[in-house]
Amino acid sequence: MLGGGRKVSERLFQFSCLGCNISFKTSTFYHSAKLPTSHHCSFPVSTHSFLASPSDYSSFQRTVQPTSYFPLIRSDKIIRYFSYLTHPAEEMDLKKVLDVLEQLAPLSLAEPWDNVGLLVEPSKPRPIKTILLTNDLTAAVMDEAAMINCDLIISYHPPLFRPFKRLVQKDWKQKLAVRAIEGGIAVFSPHTSWDSIKGGLNDWLVEGMGSGQVSVLRQAYSSAQDKHRLEFSLLNDEELDSLLAQLRCIEGSETFQLSTVKNEVGGQQVNLTCPSSALTAVVQNLVSNQHASKSLNVTQVQQPPLLGCGQGRLSVLHEPAALAVAVQKMKTHLGLPHLRLALGDQQTLESMVKTVAVCAGSGGSVLQGSKADLYITGEMSHHEVLDAVAKGTSVILSDHSNSERGYLSVFKEKLMEKLGHTVSVVISESDRDPLQVV
Repeated sequence: MLGGGRKVSERLFQFSCLGCNISFKTSTFYHSAKLPTSHHCSFPVSTHSFLASPSDYSSFQRTVQPTSYFPLIRSDKIIRYFSYLTHPAEEMDLKKVLDVLEQLAPLSLAEPWDNVGLLVEPSKPRPIKTILLTNDLTAAVMDEAAMINCDLIISYHPPLFRPFKRLVQKDWKQKLAVRAIEGGIAVFSPHTSWDSIKGGLNDWLVEGMGSGQVSVLRQAYSSAQDKHRLEFSLLNDEELDSLLAQLRCIEGSETFQLSTVKNEVGGQQVNLTCPSSALTAVVQNLVSNQHASKSLNVTQVQQPPLLGCGQGRLSVLHEPAALAVAVQKMKTHLGLPHLRLALGDQQTLESMVKTVAVCAGSGGSVLQGSKADLYITGEMSHHEVLDAVAKGTSVILSDHSNSERGYLSVFKEKLMEKLGHTVSVVISESDRDPLQVV
């Protein structure tokens, strides 16, 4: 049956299936219409449309007569897609959704080589009512997005990565970009910002092995503007005043930080911190002063680490487990019937796993050199696996996207908590890893 009433905006919807068109106008609140869920549905084939309001369900039930039948695809899927059409009354624009996404995983945490953020922006803004979450944006996922009238696709992997010189139908990624533009669908990709954020994808992945003392393999640092510290001495207060007057003419001088200490002979010991973009201009002013140029010392200011953020995770397990048990745990966590396993040198299925290093996706470069009993990632090259095995580390491979896809359900809950009931958030049912064990 069509289950559950919900508040919706007062709009006219039309639902078509195998020649039967059902139109209805939503009011403030309506009860569900009970439809048969057996192999056949009792809509008359000749019925074109009818208007249903909260008071019209008696006439609706009288209109549906079991005199003429047509086959109906299993009702659960139709009901699922049908429910997506009845959006909540509240509306949220794209900018507000992007602000929420930034709060959940700042794009500044993404790797420098990555292509993250808003990749496709419709020319005509429209309210965001339905968001589709997917690991990869494929033709099948785009079909699904169109079917549920999606307004925003959040694709973990960026579908647009390398620069385009043209948009043509011969290239499948360019074709998807064109379809998104034509359909007015925005496309956003978080990729490695999800990997890095504390409580994100890699933390979810390592949780499959149980609780432990978790640390970051490749630390992330603050993305604040790079700065340099300049230390030098001046002869007297007059030289200091003259230098300050020159520094005020430099663009961005309002962000400079300066401290001075008088020395025993009346001179000034100066400590100046400036943005790296202003370093050249500052040094040019200092070298014109004999005392400053002779005593000048320049160092780069180290950015503070972002605790808990970065690529990869290392966990010292609170409860060590046999390797065979670890494999079963990860099968359950990832929802997979099969995993690939490489036994470390001198290791067996009964060997105890006390430490585990993980990196979602293709983790060879991040895991390399990490001291752990077990590596868990989506894929590694043949030689990367050989290197790990030679060091006594066992390796579990799930295939690339299988190590990532399960996090979508976790992120869905986080996103819905931020957005409330203003937006429908749907996880793609068409998205899957292209590789299968046969």
